[in-house]
Amino acid sequence: LIRIACCAVLQSWVSRKFMTGCVVLFPVAFTFFITWWFVQFVDGFFSPLYAKLGVNIFGLGFLTSLAFIFLAGIFVSSWLGSTVFWVGEWFIKKMPFVKHIYSASKQVSTAISPDQNTTAFKEVAIIRHPRVGEYAFGFITSTVVLQTDKGDEELCSVYVPTNHLYIGDIFLLNSEEIIRPNLSIREGIEIIVSGGMTMPQVIASLDPIPRKSQSIRLNRIMT
Repeated sequence: LIRIACCAVLQSWVSRKFMTGCVVLFPVAFTFFITWWFVQFVDGFFSPLYAKLGVNIFGLGFLTSLAFIFLAGIFVSSWLGSTVFWVGEWFIKKMPFVKHIYSASKQVSTAISPDQNTTAFKEVAIIRHPRVGEYAFGFITSTVVLQTDKGDEELCSVYVPTNHLYIGDIFLLNSEEIIRPNLSIREGIEIIVSGGMTMPQVIASLDPIPRKSQSIRLNRIMT
């Protein structure tokens, strides 16, 4: 009996330590794998060109790709670059099927772009949904003034993702009914993409800020 008990204790101890090792090493291995895949993927854009030139230095294509992306950002920020980009975007939007993929990917990238403040996510929002006592994370995308017989009412358009970021529902809520937490847009995206695993233990609510300059008349949208 003592031998069986010792074997059971030893087996339990080994199992716990093995699972602890898996828990510790899994995020490290996963991060290394994704980083290595990303470096190889980006390096593959320019490495064939260097191979034809007889230059075989690993990582040179990766650095060239990063420099190319940086220069592309500078070029698109200029008047000439924005014009060229607009023409290319116009051609892409005329292509069947391709335009849908481009539009969906652009909406996600625009949401976190530092240069697209007019269409990006404005704030992280917490709304009472789908029932009393339950809350949902979302992003304020715009505001609208609803004109009724009782007067004007300011509503906020809140986008609540249901499948990471590219699929979700849109709710029009009174600005006073929206809870604005002390979270940045990137923190809100990380919470949604990670399935809530990066949720902070304490979330403070900020006071609502009036946004008269961003209000849009409802009759302008319907026309």
